Amino acid sequence: MTDHVHDLRSVREATDRLLTAVAKLDNAALAEESHLPGWSRGHVLAHLARNADALVNVFEGRPMYESATARDADIERDAGRPLEEHLADLRDSAARFLATTERDQDWSRTVELRNGVTDLAANVPFRRWVEVALHHVDLNIGYELSDLPEEFTDREIAFLADRWSGRPEVPPVTLRATPDGVWHTGGTEGTPVVLEGPKDELLGWLAGRGRRGARLSVTAGAGLPELPPL
Repeated sequence: MTDHVHDLRSVREATDRLLTAVAKLDNAALAEESHLPGWSRGHVLAHLARNADALVNVFEGRPMYESATARDADIERDAGRPLEEHLADLRDSAARFLATTERDQDWSRTVELRNGVTDLAANVPFRRWVEVALHHVDLNIGYELSDLPEEFTDREIAFLADRWSGRPEVPPVTLRATPDGVWHTGGTEGTPVVLEGPKDELLGWLAGRGRRGARLSVTAGAGLPELPPL
């Protein structure tokens, strides 16, 4: 089973890194565009805070979000707040999430996330780490995919490769990282594709981020496949 204690420590480190970086911004910077289409930096920060509370709901057996509409409305409501309010909300919501994980519980149980997705409770801390780490990149403040810890990058590549496995709209794809690492994804239909390049570029392609494979070499197949939205 996943080492949730290790992952919770990584969540704390990633959160501290994020808070330190965000504290250097100002109100005007929060209103500027993030890397996510249609979202300002304030939208990204509001989403991160509400996601922490949503994962508390998951641990406590409630629906992750009241509804998709309510989720979006909460983000829109909070996006335009001043920096100090964003920072306080990020700290407080992160503390609530971590406090929930410190209670005695069955980490091997199955919990329900959004849209009927289920997972082991032990995997939820890694999912939170993913949220904090990738959305730090999404803020467009100088923290890049190449700055992510190698352990995180390897695990998230493996997670996303598994997510796209068996999808009929994605051809069979072999991912070869330089200098090392091989993963497989996609379905069984279509011409097999081999992508080679740095791990951060492979992660960017799988997650729909960065330059979407700008530094990847297609060494077999017709070209870089298009992935469906996450």
